[in-house]
Amino acid sequence: MIKSGNHILFQGDSITNAFRMPGEVCNAYQLGAGYAMMAAAQLLASHPHDNLQFTNRGVSGEGIKGLRRRWQADCIDLKPDVLSILIGVNDSKISQNSQALPLEEYEQEYRNLLIQTRIELPNVKIVLCEPFLLKAGIVTDWALNDVAERAKIVQKLAKEFDTVLVELQTVFADALKIAPANYWSFDGIHPNAQGHWLMAEAWLKAIK
Repeated sequence: MIKSGNHILFQGDSITNAFRMPGEVCNAYQLGAGYAMMAAAQLLASHPHDNLQFTNRGVSGEGIKGLRRRWQADCIDLKPDVLSILIGVNDSKISQNSQALPLEEYEQEYRNLLIQTRIELPNVKIVLCEPFLLKAGIVTDWALNDVAERAKIVQKLAKEFDTVLVELQTVFADALKIAPANYWSFDGIHPNAQGHWLMAEAWLKAIK
């Protein structure tokens, strides 16, 4: 899927952002401390002569509407060859202070984003990652079920737009058979290092 000279763009919320520091010279800092950096590091190390370029534009706290508002500048204008998207957790009601975006609206906003992308970047290869939650921290059963419904929407859109799908719900469901939720994520939302590695491993497997 990834070819020599490709530009790979990671998009999403704080899980993708992972404290990225775009002003730094070192690409490890530019890419953050999460799955995006881990996946990029593996590809850069194994393909040192392929001139691959990686960009992380994840923004903490963002949902699908925020992503759409900055899509022109943070995706279309960058002209990536491969585009990875992970969005949806912040569209759910995780805490009493948050408000859920209706599932139908989430789906339509996401679909419109993908339509725009296909029109303006007809040759881009798209990777859609399922949003996920784990039962830890403040995460409730309601939130778990709501985010699972958003993952189903992402599955549907992946088929509709013929994209690669990274099945993160399955990845973490399998991980819970090995260790409890708070081993993989300290708050049920943001993965620990080992949780990010599972994500990177699944991402790499999906694109191959």
